[in-house]
Amino acid sequence: MRIELTSIFVDDQRAALAFYTDVLGFVKHHDVPVGEDAWLTVVSPDALDGPDLLLEPAGHPAVKPYRDALVADGIPLAQFAVDDVDAEYERLTEAGVVFTQQPTDIGVGTVAVFDDTCGNLIQMISMKPEAQ
Repeated sequence: MRIELTSIFVDDQRAALAFYTDVLGFVKHHDVPVGEDAWLTVVSPDALDGPDLLLEPAGHPAVKPYRDALVADGIPLAQFAVDDVDAEYERLTEAGVVFTQQPTDIGVGTVAVFDDTCGNLIQMISMKPEAQ
C-alpha cells in the first residue's frame, strides 16, 4: 500500500496553483476540466511521478467550519518535508509568505508553519540526520 494522492481544500484553484507552483516550487501535474472546476494536481519537482497533491475546491459546506477551526487552533492541514527549514523560511519570507510559527527545534527536527493564502496552514519540517 502506498500514498499516490492526497488533497488539500483551496478557496480558488487558480490562485492556489500559482502559489503552490510559483512560490512553493511544486510542478503542475494534472489540469483536467471538471465542470466549473478542475482535477488539478501538483507534484514535487523531485518526484514528478507523484504522489500528487490535489488542489480541491473548498465548496462543500463542511469544509469552511473544519478549516476555520484548524486555523483558529493553529493546526496545520498538511506537512511538507524540506531539506532546511531555516533556508526555506528565509526564501519564503522574502517571497511574502506569512508564517504563523517561526522555525522551531522540536528535538528530532525543525518545523515552521505558514499560511498558504488558500485557507490553510501548512507545516514544513526538516528532520535531523540522526533522527532519520
